[in-house]
Amino acid sequence: MAQDPSSDPSRLTLSDERSGAPPCVLVFNANDPSGAGGVAADALCCASVGAHALPVLTGSLVRDTAEVFDHIAFDEEAVAEQARSVLEDMGVQVIKVGFCGTPENLSVIAEIASDYAELPLVAYMPNLSWWQDEHIEAYLDAFRELILPQTTVLVGNLNTLWRWLLPDWSSERSPGPRDLAAAAADMGVPYVLVTGLTQPDQHIENVLATAHTVLLSQRFERLDAIFAGAGDTLSGVLAALLASGADLETATHEALNYLDQSLDSGFRPGMGLVLPDRLFWAETDEDADDASDDDGPATAEDFSLHRHETKH
Repeated sequence: MAQDPSSDPSRLTLSDERSGAPPCVLVFNANDPSGAGGVAADALCCASVGAHALPVLTGSLVRDTAEVFDHIAFDEEAVAEQARSVLEDMGVQVIKVGFCGTPENLSVIAEIASDYAELPLVAYMPNLSWWQDEHIEAYLDAFRELILPQTTVLVGNLNTLWRWLLPDWSSERSPGPRDLAAAAADMGVPYVLVTGLTQPDQHIENVLATAHTVLLSQRFERLDAIFAGAGDTLSGVLAALLASGADLETATHEALNYLDQSLDSGFRPGMGLVLPDRLFWAETDEDADDASDDDGPATAEDFSLHRHETKH
C-alpha cells in the first residue's frame, strides 16, 4: 500500500522550515584562494549576522596574502546560469556585486539586477592597481555604465573612489564624501559609503553620505597593520544586515563595528598582509569563562538584528 505523502513528517515541516529560513543575499564575486576576500569573505560575513549567502562565482583571483598576480574570469553564460538557477528557486532580499572580472560579466549581472529591480544592490569597488591599465579602464567604464545606475549603496575607499569618480578633481583640498556622493548620484547612486578618511588624531573616519548630506560618520582608532579583505568584509556584512531588515543607517553602523572588531582580531596566516577575523565573535568555552567577569568580546548576537533558528 502506497504511503500517503501527507503523512511524511519531512513534508509536514517543510513549509515551516522555509518560513523560518534566514534572509538570502545573492553575491556576485570572485574566488579568493587566500581567503582574504571574495565569496569566502561574503559567506562568513552573511553567516555571522544570520543571513545566507548565495555565492555566484565570476572567476578566481590568483593571489597569496601579499599580492594579486592575475585573475581568471568565468564565461558570462556560466555566471548568468548560476544566478538564474538560485533566483528561480529561492527568495532573495539583497544583491551584492563585488569584483566580477570582465565587462561581459557586468553586463549579464546588470541584466539580472534589472529583472529584480525591487531588490537593494550593494556594490563594492576594490583597489584594482594590480591589474593592467587597459583592463582597469574597460572594467570601470562598464561598471559605471551598467551597475551604478542600479546601485543602492556604493562602498569603497576614499582614494579608490576619488580616482574613479573624480579623475579630473583640481581643487587643492581632497574631495570629501559628499563630493564623491554627488559624482555617484550623477550616475544614479543614492548612497555612498566612503572608508579610509585619515584623521590627524590617529583615527580613520568612515562616512555614509548622499550628495546633499552626511547620514552617518564613525571614527575608529587606526590599527598598526596593513589588511587585505576589509572592503569585502564591510560590503558583505552591510548587504547581509540590509537583507535582515535593518534600515540603511543602522546597518551601516553595525557593519562598521563588525569590520572594526574583525580587523582588531585580525591574523596573518602567511607571509603577507593581515586578514580580518570575521569569526571574532565565536568564543571558545574557555574564552567565555575568562570573560565572565567583564564585558568580553561581542558575539554574533550583537550583530544579528533578526535572530533565525534555522540550523546551518
